Parts: sequence; structure tokens; C-alpha cells
Amino acid sequence: MTNTAKQHMICETAKRRDNAVALLNSLLDAKAVSERNLAQLHRPDLIKQVTGQNSMDKAIASTRRLIDSFNCVLDDLRRNMSEEDIELIGTLEPSLNAS
Repeated sequence: MTNTAKQHMICETAKRRDNAVALLNSLLDAKAVSERNLAQLHRPDLIKQVTGQNSMDKAIASTRRLIDSFNCVLDDLRRNMSEEDIELIGTLEPSLNAS
């Protein structure tokens, strides 16, 4: 049970991380398109002029931090999780008990 629960947690965390990576790629693409459009229109990014960052920069930075957090969790799961930890998480996350 605990090995299956651990594998389930690793799998779910990796899926969430992969979703965040896909989001990051979409944000980077959208930023490039936005910057290209502004350049073609010869218009400044007004938000960037005021704050020093465009609106996409904060979302990109936040998503990168999220991915780093997922990677840390995955490292901890693979290295340090004891059977007792897994059982405790199982009581907090009912879906793990079904595995």
C-alpha cells in the first residue's frame, strides 16, 4: 500500500509539474507575440514603463517558482519519504487510500 501511495504521489506531482511547464511555455510564447505586436505597432508597453516589468513577467516568474517547488517536492518524495510520512499523507489525502 505505501509503495503504491508513494508512486501515486510522485505521479500526480509530476503531472502537475508537467502542466506548469506547459503553462510556462504558453506564457513565454504569448509574451513573445505581445512584444512583437507592440513593436510592429510602434507602441510602448505602458505597464512596463510604469512598473519595470510587463504583465507577463510576473506570471512567468511565478510559474517558474511553482515548477521549482514541484521539483523540490518530487526530490523529497523520491529520497526522504518514510512509510509513516506516506500513511500520514494518506489520512489527509483520501485518494491515496484507494491506490
